[in-house]
Parts: sequence; C-alpha cells; structure tokens
Amino acid sequence: MVVILTVGRLKQMFNKTPVFVFLSFFLSVSCRALSHTPASLHINQTQHCKLLPGLVSSQAQLCRSNLELMQTIIQAAREVKKTCQKTFGDMRWNCSSIDIPVDAPKYRPDLDRGTREAAFVYALSAATISHTIARACTSGDLRLCSCGPIPAEIPEPGYRWGGCADNMHYGLMMGSKFSDAPMKMKRSGSHANKLMHLHNSEVGRQALKEALVMKCKCHGVSGSCSIRTCWRGLQDLREIAMDLKTKYLSATKVVHRPMGTRKQLVPKDIDIRPVRENELNEKQGSVGTQDRQCNKTSVGSDSCDLMCCGRGYNPYTEKLVERCHCKYHWCCYVTCKKCERIVEKYVCK
Repeated sequence: MVVILTVGRLKQMFNKTPVFVFLSFFLSVSCRALSHTPASLHINQTQHCKLLPGLVSSQAQLCRSNLELMQTIIQAAREVKKTCQKTFGDMRWNCSSIDIPVDAPKYRPDLDRGTREAAFVYALSAATISHTIARACTSGDLRLCSCGPIPAEIPEPGYRWGGCADNMHYGLMMGSKFSDAPMKMKRSGSHANKLMHLHNSEVGRQALKEALVMKCKCHGVSGSCSIRTCWRGLQDLREIAMDLKTKYLSATKVVHRPMGTRKQLVPKDIDIRPVRENELNEKQGSVGTQDRQCNKTSVGSDSCDLMCCGRGYNPYTEKLVERCHCKYHWCCYVTCKKCERIVEKYVCK
C-alpha cells in the first residue's frame, strides 16, 4: 500500500481527479548519494563519473556523454535536501530523514515505505532536477542548450517578447532521462514500484510545468514603463515545493489491484484523510522532534504544543548581536552601532 497526492497522470482512475503517487526508491537513492558529492569535485573528465555514488549504468553513461549536465544534476541533488528541509521547517516531520550518511544501506522507514513523506521527497527530486537544468540553460552553464523558445502567441499592446526564457523543454527532457533511468532496468523492482516511480516523476514535472509564468521588465522614460519586455520563466523552487506540500497534506492511499486484464494503482479509500498525529513516530522510522526549536506563542504547526507532541519544552536564552542606531552620512554611507539583546527560545523535550 502506498500514498498518492492530487496531481499527475492516473486521473482517469480517480474520478478524473489528478493524483500523485509517492514512492520511488531508485530516484531518491541517486539524489541522496549525489547530494553528498564533495563540493571540491568538479565533473570535467569522464573518469570522474566513476566517483559518483548511487548511479545506475544508464545514468553513468549519461554522465560520461554530458559532463556539464552531470554537474548541474549534482547541484540539483543538494538543492532537494535544502529545499525539503526549509519547506517542512515548521512541521514535526522536517525532512531530516533525507540527510543520512551516503554509505547507509537505505533510507529510514519513513522514506523507504509508501508514505506521504516518501512521496513528497521523490516528487520534489524530479521537479528539482528539471528545474535546475532549465535554469542552467538560461544562465549559460550548459553549452548544449540555450534560452527557451519565444512564444507563438502575439503579446498584448505595450508588451513584446524578449529576454531569455527558461528552457523548460530541455529541462524536462534531460531531467526525465536521468530520473526515469533506473525504472528501465530489468531488475528494477515490482511492476507496482515502476508505476509509483513513473507517476512520482510525472507529478513533480507537472508541478514544474504549472510554474512557468510570464515575467516582464519595464522600459520607458523616467520609469514610465511604456513598454514591457517579457519572457517565460520558472517560479522559484521554493514555490513549487510549497505546491507539492499542499498535495502532501491531502494525500490518499492506493493499492495495486487487478483492473480488467492487468493490475493498476487504485485508491484504497474513497475519502482523502488528513495527516494523523501518530503517523510519524519511532515505529514509522521518523527521527522525532526532540531538541527541535518551537514557537511558544504560535498556534500553527510550529507551536510548542504541536511540534513537541505534548511532551513539553525547555526554555533557553540566547544573546543576539544586531546592528542598531544606524545613521546616514552624506554622501553616501551608513554607520551603525552594535547592540546586544537577550532572547528566550524553546526546544522540545
């Protein structure tokens, strides 16, 4: 049994409501391993590909044929870990399970099972890889691609197409080639795992497609903005992650059952249920919230009552040094003094 989120490509099975499956161990293994690649290692020779852990043969071949692209994918793997932890920083589960030693045989159970947490991590991985590649085309970090195409539609009066669009097409193409490579192996697990992996990847990339928006820059005398030069650009990864987080919060479980002449992923329950308080505990493999910082005055998910699961919290004081009494001098600099203040903070027992 696995968990799915609303988005994706199994929509015909679920009353035409798009869904998002969350479980794909192979993609996450690659991203987890690559995120631990030393920053000092720059992939500029084919033999460097042998130093990258967690790659299947087709991914290693992709590395040897496109060294620049592999450097970008390594950057994306690091970004997955950072973005995931920021996105869930105010909740009990804060994606800490993704940050484990590269030589560990596998993830902790909360990411190695069909959980909503696993779903989020794997979807974010697929989206981040394609997002990072698309942006690298725009910035000129990849020589095999350039700016995205100019839209075919005619812009409104006062607008014109220009600038350098994010190359989402190239990002999706190369990102899926890397992300889906393990599922093309003969020994890639059960058919259910393949369905889950492909669905996870598709949902992450679908969220990326929906994040392509029009961005504009004004031109005109004295900032009049009489004409705007516009292009298609991707939203920041943090916004995409928040969209996936929304789907995480409304996840539902599915099972692999016979449908006609073959097995497919179908909903276990009709109703979408909220996150239960006992889902992330020691038995499930979560590292828990002990020593996590909480907000005593908050009524949200970062409150001490919710974050600490009713165990209570401990106060401590911290000295903060801040700039204060700043003064502007003509022309043109600012001087400030340093002020100290004591603040009280709280951590879960």
